[in-house]
Amino acid sequence: GFFQSYAVEVDVKDAANVTCLYAKWMMSFLINYETDSSDYKNTTLNLSSNVTHNGSVCGNDTQAALVAVQFGEGHSWSANFTKNNDTYQGDFITFTYNTNDTAVFPDAKRKGPVTIVVKDTMGPVQLNNVFVCHSAEFLEAENVTQIFWNVTVQAFVQNGTISKKESRCPADTPTPAPTILPTTASTTTLSPVPTTTPKPVENPETGNYSLKNGNKTCLLATVGLQLNVSQDKPLLINIKPKTTVADGACGNTSATLKLNDGNSTLIGF
Repeated sequence: GFFQSYAVEVDVKDAANVTCLYAKWMMSFLINYETDSSDYKNTTLNLSSNVTHNGSVCGNDTQAALVAVQFGEGHSWSANFTKNNDTYQGDFITFTYNTNDTAVFPDAKRKGPVTIVVKDTMGPVQLNNVFVCHSAEFLEAENVTQIFWNVTVQAFVQNGTISKKESRCPADTPTPAPTILPTTASTTTLSPVPTTTPKPVENPETGNYSLKNGNKTCLLATVGLQLNVSQDKPLLINIKPKTTVADGACGNTSATLKLNDGNSTLIGF
């Protein structure tokens, strides 16, 4: 879906008061939790406007760099980065949510902080390069789905200056245009293109999407999808089944379906 969240920006300084670690990103969390009546509910935890970053550290050749943020009623998130010769990469992400936050978990059976640790999927990045990923990324573990987008991060910053060299995530890389072979020279008379009014957006085509858990199908969806986005002006987008890839995961008490079409439109259920 579309998540309303605040951007987080962390600029860590070293002893000389120059930048050694920089990160700016957006994130949201989908959490499936047990209620007092022993059933399960889904809730969304977004960042508030009041975020601190206590505990963030620069890192060096022997110590990992760490971005740590705290927000809301006792929630926290951190990611560490390690350096290996001429590259750095993400290591682990630690997320703690507090079910004592009754605004988010009004009827949680388990009270107190719950911590989830997952492996960071960020691969090696050349030192003095900034990692950029505008596309959404999903990390799923223990009934929690973490969603990240508009990510910019550089660990082990050299000379206190954020690099202008970018390393993009694979999801941001556009598909190369097909190669058009040259043709023999010829003279062609082209008829003028008739002026036509734009066709209205038709109803979306119904698609069949499924997920497997091992050899067994664990989720089926038959649905036609149209996005109606209202920003500067209304925009209608039909999700086309023939160019849409289904991904996700099934758990014991929750499942996530992700649809990514040929235009990189990403929807998560």
